[in-house]
Amino acid sequence: MDYPVNSTAGKRIMGYVPGYYETSRIFRALSQARGEELDELTGALDQTLDQFFARTATWGLDDWEKELNLQPEPALSDQERRDRIVAKLRGYGTCTISLVKHVAGAYEKGAVEVIQDHSLYKLIIKFVDTAGIPPNLDNLRAAVREVVPAHLGLEFDYNYLIWSELDGAEITWNDMDDLQMTWEEFEIWNAGGFVRSSVTCTFCEP
Repeated sequence: MDYPVNSTAGKRIMGYVPGYYETSRIFRALSQARGEELDELTGALDQTLDQFFARTATWGLDDWEKELNLQPEPALSDQERRDRIVAKLRGYGTCTISLVKHVAGAYEKGAVEVIQDHSLYKLIIKFVDTAGIPPNLDNLRAAVREVVPAHLGLEFDYNYLIWSELDGAEITWNDMDDLQMTWEEFEIWNAGGFVRSSVTCTFCEP
């Protein structure tokens, strides 16, 4: 009967002993059994270490949210929860344009340009690396609102496809039918990599 040693730690154990142990069924069986237990322990330690970092945490996200006084939102994915935690960690300090960019950048597709409108006492947050509405927008807006002084209004600008861009791409209606896109997908579609216009759809705070 063969006694394979296929656990990672078991193979290391076999590498530490003289070669004649290779033929010992008892030692091979013991090395495999110990190796499986050590592999499980190593995996548990790695998972525990992951919880110390917001970007890799899984079951430790509850503790991060509790520590930062973030209200749990069961509907969010783990990635969206991580984004919210990182944004909260970044949001400490005096409000500057750099800080607003840093906080927004914690979220997926959160690269923004921040425009100051001094006459109207507001900041315009313009998304620059995505078309349409970015994911997890509500939490991104809440994170930005938290670091911006209350007397300043916020305006969020989103890019969408416009007809002149579509005309420039020289695409026929048949071509578009072949793509089988929904209207929502069509609005944010980049037809052939052309430079997107700065035309935006603006949503202000209530």
